[in-house]
Order: sequence, then C-alpha cells, then structure tokens
Amino acid sequence: MAIRVGILTVSDRSARGERPDTTHEAIREALAGGPYEVVAYEVVPDEVAQIRRVLRLWADRDGLDVILTNGGTGLARRDNTPEATLEVVDRQVPGLAELVRSEGVKKTPMAALSRGVAGVRGGTLIINLPGSPRGARESVEVLLEILPHAVEQVTGRKVPGGYEHDQNP
Repeated sequence: MAIRVGILTVSDRSARGERPDTTHEAIREALAGGPYEVVAYEVVPDEVAQIRRVLRLWADRDGLDVILTNGGTGLARRDNTPEATLEVVDRQVPGLAELVRSEGVKKTPMAALSRGVAGVRGGTLIINLPGSPRGARESVEVLLEILPHAVEQVTGRKVPGGYEHDQNP
C-alpha cells in the first residue's frame, strides 16, 4: 500500500492567483519513484485558521499518512505555518526539522532562518518545508530514506520501503 501524501502550499500570493505554485511540483518530483501517492493538494493563504483547518481535515477525516506543507516558515510577520502546525500536532518530531535545516545549510546559509517544525497528529506525520521549489525538493530528498520507517511507526502498519524489524533469517 502506497504512502498517502498531502501537499499544502501556504502562500498569500499563490492563494490570490498572483503567482503560480511551482513548489508543489518540485515536491511531487522528489517523491516520484518512491512508495508515495499524492492524494491531496491545496493552496491556502498565510492564515493560521486556514492552515489548521486543512491539517485537521487531512489528518482526522482523510487519514493521510504524511502532510508536507511548504511556505510560511520564515521570519516575516505573515509566516504562520509553524505556529499553526504546533497547534494541531499531538507530539513534535524535532529531529526531522533539525535534519532538514542541518542539510539545508550545507547548500545555502538561508536555511538556518527556517522555523519549520514536524509533528504527529493521530496517525499522520506533518512536516513543514521551505517555500522555494529548490529548498522544498532538497528537503524532501533528505527525508526520503527515513519517511517510510517514520510512517510505519506513526501508523503501525508496514509500508513499502519501511524498516525490516526482523533482521534474522
């Protein structure tokens, strides 16, 4: 069974139709070839209530395995994605956000400015990614090796590419 993924783009300009959302395409490309199926996609403005609404809906009603947000993780006053995410998760997974930042700064020092977080809501893993196509793609690429195992831990079910618990023949 494929890992069911939702991509939530958080951008005032894209939500108003002033700028095309190319970041979600970069995320889809990074996921291609893996055990991932993008089953939900939406663009919302940098509004905490709207971000929370989609995260709750996709986790609680739709039962997605992973939600990847992009955008709204910087230092601008309108960057609200981490706050909205922290309001809906049951538990934080700081190591994932730390991994994204630590690998990101190897390519650009600007990655240190990301306030992205990661956490679990029910059986859904939620990870904040940068808003730039390049930053989001590189972040997903860093996470690809461990995402299946993380999904197994969160959902309690085996997934393609997951960790083999029984290493003995």
